[in-house]
Amino acid sequence: MTSDARAPAGWKVWGALWIVYIVWGSTYLAIRISVDTIPPLLAAGVRFVGAGLALYGWLALRRGAAYVRVTAPEVIRAAAVGTALVGANGLVFVAEQTVPSGIAALVISSVPLWVVIMRKLAGDRVSVAALAGVGVGFSGVAILLLPGETPSGGSAFGFTLIVIASVSWAIGTFLSPRLVLPRNSFVSTAVQMMCGGMVMLVAGVFAGEHTRIDVSAFSTASVVAFAYLVVMGSLVAFSAYVWLLQTAPISKVSTYAYVNPVVATFLGWVILDEMVTVTTLVGAALVVTSVAVTVREQTGGRRTESQDPVGRRKAA
Repeated sequence: MTSDARAPAGWKVWGALWIVYIVWGSTYLAIRISVDTIPPLLAAGVRFVGAGLALYGWLALRRGAAYVRVTAPEVIRAAAVGTALVGANGLVFVAEQTVPSGIAALVISSVPLWVVIMRKLAGDRVSVAALAGVGVGFSGVAILLLPGETPSGGSAFGFTLIVIASVSWAIGTFLSPRLVLPRNSFVSTAVQMMCGGMVMLVAGVFAGEHTRIDVSAFSTASVVAFAYLVVMGSLVAFSAYVWLLQTAPISKVSTYAYVNPVVATFLGWVILDEMVTVTTLVGAALVVTSVAVTVREQTGGRRTESQDPVGRRKAA
């Protein structure tokens, strides 16, 4: 196959990028709306089990049973990664009951910074510029979470959960290229979503959320937002993301890591009237800038999966 045959049209690449930018950036808003009336852990569980089953079933119908066949060890390793990634998303669902969606997105955007720290601890070579970016980024997170400076409506518990979620997401991202997972990235992600979603469903039951379900109390806005998360966030945007990873430089694909929080903050401000203070803007600028620097340092324009600092198999 020639290089011309492999190179997609520029408008297709940018079209897919904008899908990832807007849709994944808007998922924080959709989560905030969905948890207004839907139990958070069960919502996260149903979202990912449903999306995983839909993706796995579509692949099986389109490519055949052999294409989606996985071994028991692969399932176990995929479950570990999926639990870390989907578990992080479940924590975001819980936290956004009190935490503004824009702040949640900004703190979660620090995931590449945590990955750099994990790579350094694992003995990987990390540039001085990347480490400096990590320092600047975490100072921005600290500013966002300063006592008395966070937007109204936030809670210390919710902010703590968001930080834990970012670490969990980073763990899944760090482990993903280091474990032998199902070879096909779509199959791997479907298994991860199903396994991680099942863990969230179990967590929701243990938290007693099933005893508080009142479908009649679910608002139309929450139901629509939840459907958007399943269809657009977990299927459409993810498909665009995987296609980009296969056809575009990782340095370009990874720009979503610092565009998403900007989109999320803007949407939260415009649609939910979330407060954006000077302190928020300063913290956001530090986080987004540091993530941009760190991602570019780690990718260097290369396209291999192991150099993707934000996680090829992200279940967003």
